[in-house]
Amino acid sequence: MSDLNDDFDDDERTDERTGDRSEGTFTDDELATGLLEEELRQAAAILDPVPAELRRIAVDAFALHDLDARVAELTFDSLVDGIPVRGESDPPRMLTFRADGVTVDVEVTADGLIGQLLPPGPAGIEVLSGPRSHARLTADDMGRFTGEAPPTGPFALRLRTGREVVVTEWLRA
Repeated sequence: MSDLNDDFDDDERTDERTGDRSEGTFTDDELATGLLEEELRQAAAILDPVPAELRRIAVDAFALHDLDARVAELTFDSLVDGIPVRGESDPPRMLTFRADGVTVDVEVTADGLIGQLLPPGPAGIEVLSGPRSHARLTADDMGRFTGEAPPTGPFALRLRTGREVVVTEWLRA
């Protein structure tokens, strides 16, 4: 969904004839259009798949659609840099991103995300996952944030701390 439509709530529809709003209802035309769109999407994925390199470039470019955003570089990933813990079958993934004076520590578990911003402070955080709608999280005054759903597929974080925007590198969950 584009940023232009972020304020529109898909669960609320307005009857053009009466002006009445109904919640969670779709017209037959909307339902048929959605099903047709999904079938076309599946057919295109099978018959003309997007090359992996092009998909990677597109995902990287999507992270930069905030041209004033600073890109936070991955400086630690427990899958690469971590030391295995004996007896731990599915340890959480620990990530650290840095951009100038901002550090973002994130723990990715099967239950979701846990993280902290340094220097600590409130921030709005979006879990980006391509063109789909974004999970929105809020960091408290200590810079701590949690998300209940773990990201699936490629993801990045966009942090808005007052005047500045920081976007992390894209990773696969």
